[in-house]
Amino acid sequence: MSNMEKSNPSVPEAKIIPKKHGRVSMIWVIPIVAALVGTWIAVNTIRNQGPTITIVFKSADGLEAHKTKVRYNGIEVGEIATIRISEDLKSVIATAKMNPKTEEFLKKDTEFWVVRPQISGASISGLSTLISGAYVGVDVGKSKESERHFKALEDAPLEVGGITGHYFMLQTPQLDSINKGTPIFYRRLQAGQVADYELDKSGQFLNVKIFLQAPYDQFVTTDTRFWQASGVDMSLSASGLRVRTESLLSILIGGIAFETPADDGVPAAPAGTNTMFALHK
Repeated sequence: MSNMEKSNPSVPEAKIIPKKHGRVSMIWVIPIVAALVGTWIAVNTIRNQGPTITIVFKSADGLEAHKTKVRYNGIEVGEIATIRISEDLKSVIATAKMNPKTEEFLKKDTEFWVVRPQISGASISGLSTLISGAYVGVDVGKSKESERHFKALEDAPLEVGGITGHYFMLQTPQLDSINKGTPIFYRRLQAGQVADYELDKSGQFLNVKIFLQAPYDQFVTTDTRFWQASGVDMSLSASGLRVRTESLLSILIGGIAFETPADDGVPAAPAGTNTMFALHK
């Protein structure tokens, strides 16, 4: 028995060895890092992009994609990206990419218009665009409601850059020397200008829209009288020849003047916006 034990050596005891986890291969590290970097760049790019808006213009005159800028008080805040014709073929729709952090500009009552060289009445504007080209001007609204779709004005608004005032209407059988930009005088001081005019639906007279700046607008009451101040008024009396004119400017290009008669103890009520007055000779 002892001889058999000596001839058969003992079998070693089996042991359980835990499997070692292999390391991540470098083949997968590079694409994972590249994907993370790409995701970060994409998210950062989206976050740094400004809002995209659409503006409807009457025509594309002066507008050019990727060249026409959007400016606020002379500072570039965006650029026209694309221009296309509307479905009814009556206007053009421009897509503008605004600069980052311009969301506060885009309110319900924000206004856009094209700035071009323009001579109107006594005013000359947009001369800088002769060199730099036309651009889209913007005036930030006061509404708390945001907006991304706008309809551009045909002309620059008169209430811009801190200028305030009121609009009134004048009725006249004929324009004579009145045009857009014609100055309006109060006590020989220029108080405003003609904003627009159109033929009345009846065809019997014209409606002239005027804008009076503050503080001159506060002197307009329901008793105020407006008259054409162009030309020279001459009268001959025993004291000699008397010549009256509103200003040299009104002689050259025409003008409108207004005055409010002194009240007889009961002041007239202030005139509201768009109150209609007759324009006297």
